[in-house]
Amino acid sequence: MTDFSNLPYRPNVGVALFNRDGKLFVARRADLPGEIWQCPQGGIDEGEDPRTAALRELAEETGCTQATVLAERPEWLAYDLPTGLIGRALGGKYRGQTQKWFVLGFEGTDSDIRLDLHLPAEFDLWEWIEPEDLLQRNLGFKQELYEKLLPELKTLYQAASSDWLRTNRA
Repeated sequence: MTDFSNLPYRPNVGVALFNRDGKLFVARRADLPGEIWQCPQGGIDEGEDPRTAALRELAEETGCTQATVLAERPEWLAYDLPTGLIGRALGGKYRGQTQKWFVLGFEGTDSDIRLDLHLPAEFDLWEWIEPEDLLQRNLGFKQELYEKLLPELKTLYQAASSDWLRTNRA
């Protein structure tokens, strides 16, 4: 068996996009079998600031440019790929990813979300859901990641959203 422990983690950002009703944006992966759901996320380009990467990834994956950064999770969170994907996924160069998560407020309308702008499309279906309902979805190997992360993201949203909601009434 090959030892992948010397492979680095890929720098990555995650986006928890909340609408004015406190619902969370989730999308179904177009490239994975089994109806796997997740929040938008993606790699950080060389020299790119994580906040800039979060907004870029959101726009690339969802077409959404109508969002404001409300909060940033202070710590990075790393996860390993499943053994069968190490050496194959992420170009075969990484053992997993280390993520910086951001909480964003959605300021657009549902028609601003376009999954077909980036080819190949990352997602093929999306929904606004109650945040706790995310854990009832098939999250694939990221289940534990979201179990740890979701309460923190909800807390960050609740702490940051009152001023945003007051100034951004629809």
